Amino acid sequence: MCGEYSINILAMGNTVKRLGLGALVFRRNGSFAARILCLIFGVGLTIFFRRIELFNHESIPENDALIFVSNHPNALIDPALLFVALPKKIAFLAKSTLFKMPIIGSLIKAVGALPLYRQQDAGEDVSKNHETFRLTRELLKSGGAISLFPEGVSHNSTKLLPLKTGAARIALGAVSTGKHPESLRLSIVPVGLYYTSKTTFRSDALLHFGRSFPVTPVVLDEHGHPPREAVRELNELIASSLRSVTLNAESDAELKVARIAEEVFTGTTPHEESLAERLDFLQRFVGDESIENDGKLEKRLEEYERKLDSLGIDSEFLDLASYSKRFVLKHALLRSWHLILLSPLVIVGIALHFIPYQLSRMIAATQTRKGDHDMTSTMKFISAMVLMPLTWLGIAVAVEIPFGWKIALASVPVSFLAGWVALRALEEIDELRRWLRAIIAFFAKRETFLRLLAERRRLFEKVKR
Repeated sequence: MCGEYSINILAMGNTVKRLGLGALVFRRNGSFAARILCLIFGVGLTIFFRRIELFNHESIPENDALIFVSNHPNALIDPALLFVALPKKIAFLAKSTLFKMPIIGSLIKAVGALPLYRQQDAGEDVSKNHETFRLTRELLKSGGAISLFPEGVSHNSTKLLPLKTGAARIALGAVSTGKHPESLRLSIVPVGLYYTSKTTFRSDALLHFGRSFPVTPVVLDEHGHPPREAVRELNELIASSLRSVTLNAESDAELKVARIAEEVFTGTTPHEESLAERLDFLQRFVGDESIENDGKLEKRLEEYERKLDSLGIDSEFLDLASYSKRFVLKHALLRSWHLILLSPLVIVGIALHFIPYQLSRMIAATQTRKGDHDMTSTMKFISAMVLMPLTWLGIAVAVEIPFGWKIALASVPVSFLAGWVALRALEEIDELRRWLRAIIAFFAKRETFLRLLAERRRLFEKVKR
């Protein structure tokens, strides 16, 4: 991906912006160090994710002090996305234990994060939060922006966890202190983070910005604390706004059925869906009580998915039945000729990056075995960000001895390019492999294939109603 572009979401009346590396780097405001960090994170994230989209980003107030509140499904990937996606400089609030971790601690300090001390963390002094809250109030008073995750912890739940009150207390404290508290215009912006598969390399990520709302001053008590009732009301408003931009399924089983229905729906629509449209569909599906009470529809969807799995194909490839053999073969040829031309560079890229890629997978697998799925992608990302550059430097050192420093220096971008070309080529090869498997199924089990296509159309009509 490079640059950025917008596409209309006609049903929603908003636009979706797809972020590429150019957009992540060149529209970034701030110091030189912030730009360098944005470049590093931007390169890493655009490699890790196939697609990063922003929805409703144009609604962010430009002149207000801002508090961004987000759900927290994906550990350090969540703040990394917010850091690179927002042009405004943001101070993050992160749990204090992260500051003590190697590499991770250095990274969050470099982006200007502030520590939050929690009672559940052994040995932490929660009284230190007074200083953190004072710094955040000063930052907001100066028109700055902070970002925090009011759930308090990264998690694997299919829905939003109960929110801590920190965001509400910080907001009310900021607008209610000083000689002229009414002079501060402070808005809270909910940000829903949605991943098509948060632990999978080359999946997709969406930042869904909800409608911002202002925070009004209250009378503080003698200790400078806002009233409990005001905190509770604002916290409930934050929770409601976050639920409107996030996917909240009751269970993994319900979410699985919703995703099958989404595949049925998108497989029958003529245009490529944005992530915002996919999230909107899933939200409406899991929130529809009539669907929840329709056990027959759920069983039909699960049976449809089981039959697809038995054929070894995805729902989208049922459309092959609409095309001629000549068209299918021509399409496969057009998508494969450039892979043949690039095959030498692809082979080099695979060979150079095979070991660091496998090491990254092994490191991430340790988190999966522990059940820490929310940390899996973080470990993949961090280990790759360390191991890949070390590999390029190692190659440069090996090249410098026989060929000199100029060739060694040139080998670094060449190694990166070879890896990028190999990555994209392997994606194309995988897509062609899926096409080929669907073509074989179409000719070998044509009757089953056509029955499934007819069932998908019936399910589409049922889901649409």
